[in-house]
Amino acid sequence: MTDLRPDLQEPAYALQAHLGFDLTGWRQDWARVEMPLGAHLMNRQGLPHGGVHATLLDTAMGYAGCYTGDPAVRQMALTLSLTVNFLARPAGQHLIAEGQRTGGGRSTYFAEGHLRDETGVVLARTSGVFRYRPVQDGPLQSPVDNSA
Repeated sequence: MTDLRPDLQEPAYALQAHLGFDLTGWRQDWARVEMPLGAHLMNRQGLPHGGVHATLLDTAMGYAGCYTGDPAVRQMALTLSLTVNFLARPAGQHLIAEGQRTGGGRSTYFAEGHLRDETGVVLARTSGVFRYRPVQDGPLQSPVDNSA
């Protein structure tokens, strides 16, 4: 499933290519990343490693807070805090993480997310705190106008 404007599609970075996930949805305050399960993602119990869950959730929440709508203006953020609550094992073979920016200000934002499989089983819930990085050659930019 894709809900991503083609002009906002970015080339895969090294970790993304290695793990095999894709950004499939992105708009103001929301993002979705998806990944098929593979043997290289499993722990010694044959379940997806918790770090895979955390990576997908962190990525979705990171994108959710950094949407500008303009492919020429790239906002980045750093994760300050990430809490993941693991709830269930997947019943399917495809992981879907969604992140939602829930608040924040000029330099920091808050986000929540959930991870499910294609059958609808919710595997994990998360919350995080993120700090916007200064835009190269410019001041700190938040995609949200807080001047009012």
